[in-house]
Amino acid sequence: MGHSHSHKHSQTHNNGDLKGKKLLFTIVLNIIITISQVIGGLISGSLSLLSDALHNFSDVVSLIISFIADLFTKKEASFKRTFGYKRAEIIAAFINSSTLIIVAFYLVYEAVERFFNPQEIKSGLVIWLALLAIFANGFSVILLKSEAKENMNMRSAYLHLFTDMAASIAVLVGGLLMKYFQWFWVDSLLTILIAVYLLYMGYDLLKTSFKVLMLFTPEDINIKKINTTILQIPEIKNIHHIHIWQLNEEEVHMEAHVDFYKNITLIEFEKILIQIEEILNNDFGINHINIQPEFQKMDSKEMVVQD
Repeated sequence: MGHSHSHKHSQTHNNGDLKGKKLLFTIVLNIIITISQVIGGLISGSLSLLSDALHNFSDVVSLIISFIADLFTKKEASFKRTFGYKRAEIIAAFINSSTLIIVAFYLVYEAVERFFNPQEIKSGLVIWLALLAIFANGFSVILLKSEAKENMNMRSAYLHLFTDMAASIAVLVGGLLMKYFQWFWVDSLLTILIAVYLLYMGYDLLKTSFKVLMLFTPEDINIKKINTTILQIPEIKNIHHIHIWQLNEEEVHMEAHVDFYKNITLIEFEKILIQIEEILNNDFGINHINIQPEFQKMDSKEMVVQD
């Protein structure tokens, strides 16, 4: 049975400490923003400011998860944890997205009730806190921009912070409209818009994490195309019993049975295995491959079978 996997250990090791420090800094910065917005929202009576604080809090949780995951990835696998803690981040993302959706629905309920019973809001405090959030999130975005180009997890954090900044700009605009035009209903409208955005982001994250946890084939991988490509290798008669799943953001695994025309030697199999690995890694992004060679074995030759 042939097995192969490829990692970027050296790059991760070199950038790990710097990435961790940047994450820790953005966590502290966003905790300060969140606490300030919660206090300011309660004092000013602004529901949109509180909803933006919730958005920032969800991102604080995401950043903490990313930071902890970064620490845990440095731990080696063991006999009882052969995959280590690589799925901790996915499980946490599933839980966080679920709670985020529940809270977003609650915000919509509160905003609708406030819309029919508008309250005077201390818009000056809303404006200053929105400016603080814009500055802090903008700085965090710049801080994580370089890492976002190379790491999916960091890119997710980067996008969350970027949209935080956009939400804070919306709150600032609302604060100005309330201050100069006394349009206090704008607060409810902005709360609903932020809640809808949270629902969109939460559902997308829930769906993605659910698919990973259920071992679904990644959406960008076509099993039929893999089959057609592998069968172009002359020695291979059939490829079947294929399983493809995503372990975490960086690792995609595949196991399959490969039927050969001839009873080839182990050395010949190793050469063909290298060809298969290069095709799967370069063309499909599959970096963990486990191939079981077969010759005249009486089993199902379907590409996908139920174990």
